[in-house]
Amino acid sequence: MEIITIILLGISLSLDAFTLSLAYGLLNIPKKNIILTSISVGIFHFIMTTLGHNLGDLINKIVKINSKYVLILVLIIILIEMIKSLNEEFEEHNLNLINIIIFSLLVSFDSFSLGIGLIYITNKIILSAIIFTFLSATFTFLGFLLGKYLNKSIGKKVKIIGIILIFILLMYFICKPY
Repeated sequence: MEIITIILLGISLSLDAFTLSLAYGLLNIPKKNIILTSISVGIFHFIMTTLGHNLGDLINKIVKINSKYVLILVLIIILIEMIKSLNEEFEEHNLNLINIIIFSLLVSFDSFSLGIGLIYITNKIILSAIIFTFLSATFTFLGFLLGKYLNKSIGKKVKIIGIILIFILLMYFICKPY
């Protein structure tokens, strides 16, 4: 169940990147930038997950808090942010190096938050970060490719799927005994 949970979290984290890359994919971005952005998103998901875990570990050493409650709080925050972003429109930008870094950083903040409570799910932090890296890079790449062929209305539907996945995981962790 642990690996399935990690994969579901990875998919949920990747849906923001997928949605944004889907919108950018409509702009006919060159394939070189698509590949570079996808790799960058993956790297940022790895870094942010491990940074979040290290910060969470440090906080846990200073203040003894049950990591289950930290994870639940983090999932609630991610869920609220995903719901708030449902009506956001994406501005059209060219993807130069600075835009790629900003893009990658913005879609990776939720990995940082999740990294803080990840220890409640697993002690395999590096494996989780690698899974998040692979999934986020793949979903970003697929979003760009599909963006060339699909209309903008699908973006909201993808976010709703992410919200549903986070909500299901949140209910699972709320109901799961210590």
